[in-house]
Amino acid sequence: MLDVQIRPRLSLEAEGGEAPLSLALFVGRGFENGEPLFEALDRLSAGAVRRAVILTGFEGDAEQSCVLLAPTPFIERLVLIGCGGADAPEAVALEAAGALAARLLRKAGEAHFLFAAEFEGHAAHAAYGAVLGQYAFTPYRTQKPAGSTPLLAMVTLHVNDKKAVEADWTGLEAVARGVMRTRDLVSEPPNVLTPPEFARRIEALRDLGVEIESFDESALQDLGFGAMLGVAQGSEAGARLVVMRWRGGRGDGDEAPAVFVGKGVTFDSGGISIKPAGGMEEMKTDMAGAAVVVGLMETLARRGAKAHVVGLVGLVENMLSGGAQRPGDVVRSYSGQTIEVLNTDAEGRLVLADVLAYARARFSPAFMVDLATLTGAIVVSLGHVRAGLFSNDDALAGEIFARGEAVGEPVWRMPMGKPYDKLLRSDIADMKNIGGRPGGSITAAQFLARFVGETPWAHLDIAGVAWRGDAGPIGPKGATGFGVRLLDALVREHVEGRGA
Repeated sequence: MLDVQIRPRLSLEAEGGEAPLSLALFVGRGFENGEPLFEALDRLSAGAVRRAVILTGFEGDAEQSCVLLAPTPFIERLVLIGCGGADAPEAVALEAAGALAARLLRKAGEAHFLFAAEFEGHAAHAAYGAVLGQYAFTPYRTQKPAGSTPLLAMVTLHVNDKKAVEADWTGLEAVARGVMRTRDLVSEPPNVLTPPEFARRIEALRDLGVEIESFDESALQDLGFGAMLGVAQGSEAGARLVVMRWRGGRGDGDEAPAVFVGKGVTFDSGGISIKPAGGMEEMKTDMAGAAVVVGLMETLARRGAKAHVVGLVGLVENMLSGGAQRPGDVVRSYSGQTIEVLNTDAEGRLVLADVLAYARARFSPAFMVDLATLTGAIVVSLGHVRAGLFSNDDALAGEIFARGEAVGEPVWRMPMGKPYDKLLRSDIADMKNIGGRPGGSITAAQFLARFVGETPWAHLDIAGVAWRGDAGPIGPKGATGFGVRLLDALVREHVEGRGA
């Protein structure tokens, strides 16, 4: 991960004897009107900085940049990064600006970030964006791709209030590591990250103080996880349930926990209802919900969250074999309810049904949130911009929406109700696992609602946002880690902020 250092404000006039520096200056509109750092740089460059600004049309707008090479003897590269209006920007805007600065300075190896006074309060977020934007998944490369540019090794923030920025960075670094963990898990090839291997990797969280319980297939049979095991029965890899518990330094953690549940289908062939070949390689990402829960638990432990939180992930592989689940099978879930399986590619809801019911029965949660790459229908509805939000509790839904807007992981609440629920009626069982093509993401949520009872609950369908086909503002093509930042903010504000 990119190394971040925080130092006192850089004195530009005193740096003449130092080795050449690569600098990024974060400014907003109106930066030419007396901004001391800009004026100092322009003076030292004998007016070259101001001329470059005029020639390139740089005005300090968000997403704008202006690059100068060797404007002074001690500055190797100078990048002006626009942050928008004169008021302090949203933290999310400065994260994108930090990621842009890191991309433009990556050849330098080391970069120094300077901030106009009104943006210094978000300095740690610029580093956060740079860290997330420099992410790369490289364990399986034996050589660098031709023409590739090395990543930055270090960013130094130069600020007036060093202690305040250090305190901000401590929390943000914990979140960044959680996001990295999630991205790494989602990026792993499916022949490596099988359910047992996924469970083994979660064990690393013990070193951070997270309590871990792992249930193998035999234990799940004893518990009565019939819906989840029905999905797993076509695979030789077996199934795992992993329970992670963070007590938040509160002794026994007697208070009702916040519970987060993740779908962990490490590869989804569709089973006998097999998927088309085109794009099937991306079905290694069908465990993204589980990866988010793992990343969240790491984040909470690293920052020492004062909250009682339980994370559960159901890990299976949905494969074809002579023993695979068939369309028309009926399974008995952990809750005792029976399910007619009409489509074996609607498997994620079967996994979540058992895990949600188990979490409710065992932990009596204050609230539950599940995450899953559950339906293609949500991508049709919301594209690759927002996750779908479904909930039986208006207050919880409102909190999730607000936190998503604040951290740049937006969601949109979708409808639920009895008219949709009727579509799940089965002729021979308590319910069927699909309700037809119309409203597919809604009927999937209605299915899950049958396993949460009266517990305040929200379901996040992240099928459109867990993986990108192109680079984003603070991440490369591939796994996004969407959900870690949102849920960490939810715990911080909704749980810790209320003294729960």
